[in-house]
Amino acid sequence: MSIEKAVLGGGCFWCLDAVFREVQGVTRVVSGYAGGARANPSYEQICSGATGHAEVVEVSFENTALPFRELLAIFFAIHDPTTKDRQGHDIGTQYRSVIFCQDAEQETVARDVIRELDASRVFGSAIVTEIVAAPVPFWPAEDYHQNYFALNPGQGYCQIVVAPKLAKFRQKFASQRTT
Repeated sequence: MSIEKAVLGGGCFWCLDAVFREVQGVTRVVSGYAGGARANPSYEQICSGATGHAEVVEVSFENTALPFRELLAIFFAIHDPTTKDRQGHDIGTQYRSVIFCQDAEQETVARDVIRELDASRVFGSAIVTEIVAAPVPFWPAEDYHQNYFALNPGQGYCQIVVAPKLAKFRQKFASQRTT
């Protein structure tokens, strides 16, 4: 078994975390930060927008059970990759759509997937997802951000934003769910 990592940003990391925890072939999900200038930033620093980091998830996955291309299909289905520096009411560079590629192969696959999605006009607008080549440091978020949705399902943001994205995933990718 070969485990790969993907670092993806698509708005608030609570949404991505909740979805990827239910994907067959995913072995671990860690919410965190990537793409900024400060080492080991805090959530408060990220929220200011001044550090340049994006909220991301680091997804560890078994690449024969879940190829990177399939992981990206889920990623693009659960967020809007056509809006720069925002997802819904979450606005700022920390909410940008971004793929921090771990190697040249991931970069090639990411560029191919975006090219294919743009050509098929799935979204009606051009994809603005950033593709960033490795290496980019990943900084785990504070403990209270990990598995946030499962631990806080009644929280307002979770009910209004996270739950609908999770429901969309569960419906569209039912065959790829672990539960």
